[in-house]
Amino acid sequence: MITIVPYDARWPEEFLALARPLRAALSELALRIDHIGSTSVPGLAAKDIIDIQVTVRDFTCTPELVEKLGSLGYTLAPEITQDHLPPLYQGPEADWEKRYFRPPASLRPMHLHIRALGLPNQRYPILFRDYLRAHPMASAAYAQIKMALSRRQPDDVEFYYDIKDPLCDIVIEAAEEWAQATDWQI
Repeated sequence: MITIVPYDARWPEEFLALARPLRAALSELALRIDHIGSTSVPGLAAKDIIDIQVTVRDFTCTPELVEKLGSLGYTLAPEITQDHLPPLYQGPEADWEKRYFRPPASLRPMHLHIRALGLPNQRYPILFRDYLRAHPMASAAYAQIKMALSRRQPDDVEFYYDIKDPLCDIVIEAAEEWAQATDWQI
């Protein structure tokens, strides 16, 4: 079920509480640990799910990830291997490869995405987040659409993402222009 709730000022602290043990377990394997997704944008209504992106050098470390994250109770979801491919993307589909780990039941709702340094899908959520943080009107419009989608088809997750993913691709197009104009760097 898709439920969008008002922004919760506790989300940044909840991210930090989730990220600390990840940093300790992954050590130098994690090049970055970022709070991404709607809960990372102040004021943005969202599903009450903390999205975390761990950046690794490449996926040759997958066995080590499975071991180290497994020690914290996370399990690899082998069926989730790729992100949504934006329309008209010119590069290989492998540019959107990822690993996804399910959290232990004892943790608050969260998603753990592992992406490789320098790939478009590693940059996308960070740029998306920073663009929405810098553009409150775009953030508010994005929230309006998500809330409308969740009200119309709350039990149809596929419907929600069939609309939301292309919407994100539209936003990222504007974000790319903003990144160039402001010399934004990841």
